[in-house]
Amino acid sequence: MRALVFTLRAVPAQRLDLAPLKPDQLLGLSEGKIAATELQTTRERLCAGDVFKIRMGDATQIRFDGGSERFDHIGAGMSQGEISIDGDVGNQAGRLMRGGRLAVAGNAGPWAASGMTGGTLAISGHVGERLGGPLSGETVGMRGGVVVVRGDAGARAGDRMRRGMIIVEGKAGIHAGSRMIAGTLIVRGRTGRLPGYLMSRGTIVTLDGSDALSPTFADSGVHEFVTNILMASYVQAYSPEIAVMLRRPWRRLLGDMAVIGKGEIFCPPVTN
Repeated sequence: MRALVFTLRAVPAQRLDLAPLKPDQLLGLSEGKIAATELQTTRERLCAGDVFKIRMGDATQIRFDGGSERFDHIGAGMSQGEISIDGDVGNQAGRLMRGGRLAVAGNAGPWAASGMTGGTLAISGHVGERLGGPLSGETVGMRGGVVVVRGDAGARAGDRMRRGMIIVEGKAGIHAGSRMIAGTLIVRGRTGRLPGYLMSRGTIVTLDGSDALSPTFADSGVHEFVTNILMASYVQAYSPEIAVMLRRPWRRLLGDMAVIGKGEIFCPPVTN
């Protein structure tokens, strides 16, 4: 059966909350009820039919033809099905996502995958700061699922991460994996200063060497870990290039010793 398609009528003049447009809420609804679904906005009251042309189809397969950096909360709280966006999205894409797949063909704003507990979020472009991180007042960030970013990630990717995996094929900003509680953050490119800042547990893989790391990490030498081979097998389905990268020897650093020192950072061996 063909997908349920939302085609953007025009560039939105205000920020839109697209959280209601997900399989969990649209299954079984008529075209009229879908068009009447209200979107929380910043100024003028709008419904889905005001913003999009709607072509009916399978509500477990939703496609947005046209994106915008003003599309906030897309896929938020979804637990099933698939949503794909042909363009950019705004803040908190995949927030509190519990299952299913959310695919963004463009860039995403800050706090993508915040509070995510399951499912897959794939971003073809770049993503803003605090990927998988908590909102103000929350103590825990991402708690499960898989996030794949083909471009770069902003500052503090994986902040307060509790569980799950984040894969960044490009670069990451400063403080990647800051305050991590557990989980795995893999960055194929370079990271900014102080990756793993104040992390208590968890695993970070980065191409940065000791010049970017905090002195509160302890060098435990170069090893070929069985766990990295197993990790590579899991990552293979999401990023074959990173899977190859994981299978080589890595230098392991333990920390952050300024906290409880049970986290780990893998980086390339030092060469003379």
